[in-house]
Amino acid sequence: MRRGLSPFNVTSLVAGIAFLYLPIVFLVVYSFNASRLVTVWGGFSTRWYGELFRNEALMEAAWVTLRVAVVSSLAATVLGTLAALALVRWGRFRGRTLFTGMVYAPMVMPEVITGLSLLLLFVALGLDRGFWTVAIAHTTLTMCFVTIVVQARLVSFDRSLEEAAVDLGATPVRAFFSVTLPLIAPAIAAGFLLAFTLSLDDLVIASFTSGPGATTLPMRIYGQVRLGVTPEINAASAMLVGMVAVGVIAATLISKRAALRPERPAH
Repeated sequence: MRRGLSPFNVTSLVAGIAFLYLPIVFLVVYSFNASRLVTVWGGFSTRWYGELFRNEALMEAAWVTLRVAVVSSLAATVLGTLAALALVRWGRFRGRTLFTGMVYAPMVMPEVITGLSLLLLFVALGLDRGFWTVAIAHTTLTMCFVTIVVQARLVSFDRSLEEAAVDLGATPVRAFFSVTLPLIAPAIAAGFLLAFTLSLDDLVIASFTSGPGATTLPMRIYGQVRLGVTPEINAASAMLVGMVAVGVIAATLISKRAALRPERPAH
């Protein structure tokens, strides 16, 4: 056996992975359970997915979640890309340390603190809690992840490509949109997908910043689980897990493909 792959290490790794992922596997499997009892297998059936799509409350919450995720991830992608450009291209500027801390703070700060801080901010500003407050909160949460992804791509970017475009007569703005942006587009897309998935499964911050008519799917699921788990909840949770998994896998593949792709200026 290879060095470092002792039986104890392998057993610990398998036990840890099983502890983390077996409950998710069981949840997905039992979402296809024909029985109304969530812990008793009654045969394979897609019945509860049909019931889920007929559940107006869950469908409305899912629609709110998707809209919030799209709006917040788009805003986070734009702001995160601009923040990454500032950190990489502007060099040492006054207030850089403070700016960096403010950008990365939501990533290391407990979500309870972030949610409570945003709630106090919205109350102080007199904003009614609803769709837009949740979208702003999710933008604040996810922008730092976009910044990290795009910043990593910009650090390894060959700036001589931009300089060549400028030497050929392009303005700095045109050089950015014609050369830089196409080359960092995969990183931007990966950041968008990461922000989208983080917004989809957020519960804590949305609980602080939501209001009437802005109940997200994780909030709806959590509220119903407190009264008892139903097969419809299993189906909704399985779909949410699937969407998050697809987003994370897509973001990872895009990032790896961008890292392996040779840098060529767009024509």
